[in-house]
Amino acid sequence: MEIFNALSPVIRNHVKLIAKTSGLPVNDETYELLASAWMDKKQCFEDALSENKLEEVSFFDKDNARGSLVLTYSGSLLNIGPLVAGKRRAEYTPIGLRTDVPASAVEESTVLSADIDIDAPAVFSKGPIQQSSPVFKIAITTADLTSGEEEELLTRISLEVTEEFVEVNKTIIQ
Repeated sequence: MEIFNALSPVIRNHVKLIAKTSGLPVNDETYELLASAWMDKKQCFEDALSENKLEEVSFFDKDNARGSLVLTYSGSLLNIGPLVAGKRRAEYTPIGLRTDVPASAVEESTVLSADIDIDAPAVFSKGPIQQSSPVFKIAITTADLTSGEEEELLTRISLEVTEEFVEVNKTIIQ
């Protein structure tokens, strides 16, 4: 359980939760397999940020007109779009193997209840979900883009990362 034991306690707890809700056997082998997948997903997310010149931040102001990409400790993605014509689109994609969360959810007119902070859930008063698991990473665009261009960029990156996460999942459920 080398990889599993190298993870922070918070991430290990989420890996155990994923194991319990995935339908996989709950044992050390599963924990190690899920920990390895979690590390692969983390790397995919970080690579996507680097390749697209997104910047990691420690919080996202709920009133910020820009958008953000969020990776939770459980491996889910939140694509929180910029304000476009006074509305913010948000998409939640759980990329884990959990069976206790929706496959994905979209809200075209999202309202964040509070700022998004690392280690705390993202909470919505109107959104694709009520709240996420605790946030691991937050990224924002650094380029000078229109809100429409930013929304397209975040959506493209989110789709690419989702596809990579699905490929990682295939190694677990082979």
